[in-house]
Amino acid sequence: MFQIQKGKPEANVPRTIRFTEPLFEELNETAAMHEVSFNALVLQCCRYALDQMAKATDIIEK
Repeated sequence: MFQIQKGKPEANVPRTIRFTEPLFEELNETAAMHEVSFNALVLQCCRYALDQMAKATDIIEK
């Protein structure tokens, strides 16, 4: 289950990405509601997605 962690991520690689307007608004609202930065939330979402993808791949390979 995804849980938002507070604290500053140690992110140091700048990148530009583009979001759809609805996704951007939802991420902004979620970040504000949980009192974390937009960047911290996006990083956590990406990490969670990649971890879940790896778990799904492990299950399929068995």
